[in-house]
Amino acid sequence: MTKKQKSKLYRIIICIILMIVFMLLPVEGIVKFALLLIPYLIIGYDILIKAGKGIINRQPFDECFLMALATVGALIIAVTTGGDYLEAIAVMLFYQIGELFESYAVGKSRRSISELMDIRPDYANIETDGKLERVDPDEVEPGTVIVVQPGEKVPIDGIVTEGRSTLDTAALTGESLPRDVSEGDEVISGCINQSGLLKIRTTKEFGESTVSKILDLVENASSRKSRSEDFITRFARIYTPAVVFGALALAVFPPLINMLILSGDPAWISWIYRALTFLVISCPCALVISIPLSFFAGIGGASRDGILIKGSNYLEMLSKTKTVVFDKTGTLTKGVFEVVSVEPQGIEKDELISIAAAAEQYSSHPIAMTIKKADKSNVRKKAENIEELAGHGINAVIDGSRISVGNAKLMNMKGIKVPEYEGGGTVVYAAENDKYIGRIIISDVIKPTSAEAVKRLKTCGVTKTVMLTGDHSGAAKETAEKLKIDEVYYELLPSDKVEKTEELLAAKGRGETLVFVGDGINDAPVLSRADIGIAMGAMGSDAAIEAADIVLMDDDPVKLAKAIRISRKCLRIVKENIRVSIGIKLICLLLGALGIANMWIAIFADVGVMVLAVLNSIRCLFIKKL
Repeated sequence: MTKKQKSKLYRIIICIILMIVFMLLPVEGIVKFALLLIPYLIIGYDILIKAGKGIINRQPFDECFLMALATVGALIIAVTTGGDYLEAIAVMLFYQIGELFESYAVGKSRRSISELMDIRPDYANIETDGKLERVDPDEVEPGTVIVVQPGEKVPIDGIVTEGRSTLDTAALTGESLPRDVSEGDEVISGCINQSGLLKIRTTKEFGESTVSKILDLVENASSRKSRSEDFITRFARIYTPAVVFGALALAVFPPLINMLILSGDPAWISWIYRALTFLVISCPCALVISIPLSFFAGIGGASRDGILIKGSNYLEMLSKTKTVVFDKTGTLTKGVFEVVSVEPQGIEKDELISIAAAAEQYSSHPIAMTIKKADKSNVRKKAENIEELAGHGINAVIDGSRISVGNAKLMNMKGIKVPEYEGGGTVVYAAENDKYIGRIIISDVIKPTSAEAVKRLKTCGVTKTVMLTGDHSGAAKETAEKLKIDEVYYELLPSDKVEKTEELLAAKGRGETLVFVGDGINDAPVLSRADIGIAMGAMGSDAAIEAADIVLMDDDPVKLAKAIRISRKCLRIVKENIRVSIGIKLICLLLGALGIANMWIAIFADVGVMVLAVLNSIRCLFIKKL
């Protein structure tokens, strides 16, 4: 508990003890009132001060004003009629108990978010004259080599230049599985170095690094309110003064009607008591507190699983998701090319790969790099007279033979007949002395969780899944078929993706949400145009993360289904709180106006309902594992 929470708890305990002691003392009248005023002031002085400040600032209509007016009025009635002083003290006491519950619940949600804040690094190590010097991460320029020792946080994004280690990424991704890194690997800030010493060349300034952007997203999430929160804020602004004037009317008009029209007893005390009871019952604490708390807890619970939601408005919209549009490369696939098939003709598989790798040995093209990586021969053949034809492939001389490695265009240009290929992936053909000797199929590998992600989305109520990609038709159709995606559109430029998204937005149902999931720079325009844009955080580009409304920190598409479940549970709890709070209050208000409900029932209608709503809201923190 915080210092403030402990202070309130001590006041509650002292108030209860003093109430019991003073009630047992054999005193009556003004002495008893003076004694019981002590616990009342102990438990309620801050509420009275806030109410007074509200009146001075000409903004009196809030729950503090309602509590102050109701309890002070109840004390005056008790003094003038010899009634029960305990009612007024109990209203203030139970109100403070409810406030303590609410404070604890908010603290619990904040702690789950503040666990993220622990990823903020306090320093970076720079080696100077053989010694490590600790500096502020803000002072480290891009391109600087920093040293991260075992147990320390990686302070800034960069590339490992020396060393091998295991990184704990749980604070960023919500996953407990550590990640092995070595020389040449990219690392992101916020991870914890578990074993070996690492030297990292920074690629960004601290303010632009992953950890800074994550903290900024979380810290600013509460600034974007949901429609439900906006409604409750506006509702409370109108509702509270309406309640005060309603209570005033209840205290004045019935006695006047009794006295002037019916010529009966005005019963002022009875009607004022009813009005005070009406005030306590009508206090909107349950709604004002529980609804923002539900969204706050939902965002906190999601962040704990590596799902960063930039505002409660996006959390609310996510619950209405019916169409999910995916980018392909880097989103549903790993974005890393691999040789998936080697089909030689007249030679061995290893020989075909070895010849192709020798021809491509000086090329930096991604396909060339993939072929060279697949070559397991100890000594690479030497290539001479290398001629690289842009958009076609490479001609070279290897061991006296003329070798051609490239696409179908290169083979057609040289008059070499090759078998047709209709499957997915990129095909690299090889020929020796103008004779076809085989082909190598290279493809972007599908992420192991992509199929499961699509399946779970459909069980979550998503009615349409779509894939937009710049890839050619064969690879796109093959991926869509394997993942059971409903619609696929291929060979799209970034502008084509935006245009297609516009069409899908126009076709969706009213009140439904369209989500786009992507990771690349070319996805940023679509992420901005969709109802909700979701970016892959670990491997996604900065532009995509900036444009997105939600970020999946571990690049796992299956987390999308979990995010939708979190949003729907959160909205379900919000609606439960609204229905229960308003329903109970309306019943108790009617009973209070009729004189059936007393101040104790009013306490339940206010504080009891608030506590129930707060406890219900805390459930947003806990989402069952998928």
